[in-house]
Formats: sequence, C-alpha cells, structure tokens
Amino acid sequence: MGEYYEKKDLEDFENIGEYAAELGRKYFDYYGEAMKGGHLTEREKGLIALAVAATQKSPYCIDAYTNQCLSLGVSREEMMEAVHVGAAMTAGIVLAHSTQMRKIIKEKEM
Repeated sequence: MGEYYEKKDLEDFENIGEYAAELGRKYFDYYGEAMKGGHLTEREKGLIALAVAATQKSPYCIDAYTNQCLSLGVSREEMMEAVHVGAAMTAGIVLAHSTQMRKIIKEKEM
C-alpha cells in the first residue's frame, strides 16, 4: 500500500472545483487576491503560509509553500525560523487553553 499523502496528488489540487465549479472558482479568486503582494510581500505571505502549513500538519501545503519560498529566495534558516514561530504560537495557544482545566480544578477544590 502506498503513502496516504502522495506527492502526485498535489498536482490535482487545481481540480478541487470538479463537483462545485462556481465554489472552486471563487476559492481560487479569493486565494489569488489574498496571496498576491500588498501591504505584505509575496515572500512574507509565503513564510506565513509555510508556518501555517506546518502547524496544521498539511503535507501538501508544506510541499507547496516550501517550494514557493525557495523560488522567492527565502533561505532555509528563514523558513525554519518561521516554522519555529508557528510552533511557539501553537504551544502558547494550547497552554492558554489550560485556563479551562485550571478553572475546573479550582472549582472542585473549593
């Protein structure tokens, strides 16, 4: 049995509108606008996308945005730093949600 995520499947992404053409078109229009340079450069957006891809554990997006970052001249050190920012944010978010656990413990201890 092959890998669940196959690199060749990334090439099929352009067909996500196959069963909902209008929604697929709208997604690609939105994506194109969101990812083009504006107040943030394409390079900065590529790094953000890579960090999000890593924190969301998307092999397809990690592949796509690593390659995009390389094509935009982003260094391996910059990419790794962006991934570490994503990891730190994820850890902080998880720890912040311990508030709920601590609230319950304190209520039960009263």
